[in-house]
Amino acid sequence: MEIDKLTHSIENAFTEERFLTDILLIKNEEIVEKDWLFDWKKENNKSDCNVSKLVTRGNENVIQALLSISDGKDHIFMNLLESASFNKGQNKVYLGVAGNLVAYACKISLESGYDGYVVFDSKTALIEHYMDKLHAKRLGGLRMYIDTSSAFRLIDKYFNQ
Repeated sequence: MEIDKLTHSIENAFTEERFLTDILLIKNEEIVEKDWLFDWKKENNKSDCNVSKLVTRGNENVIQALLSISDGKDHIFMNLLESASFNKGQNKVYLGVAGNLVAYACKISLESGYDGYVVFDSKTALIEHYMDKLHAKRLGGLRMYIDTSSAFRLIDKYFNQ
């Protein structure tokens, strides 16, 4: 079963049209709570978290997904990642949404001097998907990480266009 695919931006699942994206810090007033499963306002209020939104270039009002990251001192930790409801399931509008944000976390890791290392906790059902698509590796339990070579692969896919 194909959960998502890596694209060079995000891709309309029906027309295959590609859209450039921007990743911007989000303000609490932009978060409509009923649109999300996680409490993103609470996450955004944490002093050690940076919450960003993925939008298509030129359309900052339609949030494709949200990402919370924090500084692990030798890696970036992805606390939460959630695609908008219209980007979930078999009838999702866009492909490549989650991969775009994971690549962004890898980019922040490189810029922070952490060699692209990103750590996150996976849902059990997604471990194989992350190993296959992101080349993530298991640390133990549900914890996974992306190493330097996998980070460069993702960054090249999404940011070197």
